[in-house]
Amino acid sequence: MSEVKRVIATEEASKLIKRLQEKYGDLLFHQSGGCCDGSSPMCYEQGDFIIGDNDVLLGSIENCPFYMSKAQFQYWKHTQLIIDVVEGRGGMFSLEGPEGVRFLTRSRVYSDDEKDRLT
Repeated sequence: MSEVKRVIATEEASKLIKRLQEKYGDLLFHQSGGCCDGSSPMCYEQGDFIIGDNDVLLGSIENCPFYMSKAQFQYWKHTQLIIDVVEGRGGMFSLEGPEGVRFLTRSRVYSDDEKDRLT
């Protein structure tokens, strides 16, 4: 049986992440909880965003750790996050902003079988 991940990236998102890694080095993601930049996945250079005790590591996409607050995770724990890219301006603090595109979180609910295989 294959493992089931909590967060994955589309092909387009993976391409953008790789471009950003070439430009900025090691990156990390944090799923915004709806404050300044809505509820977008925010991309930062590692070290530019401080991960706290109230953040949960969901996994990684393109070797970039992906975090979310514990409180928000309680609402999303039954879903797989699918990080995608769409045209338009994203969060002003997220690294993809100057690229003319933004990361977007899509989601889908896990099947009962998948819940048993979460990693």
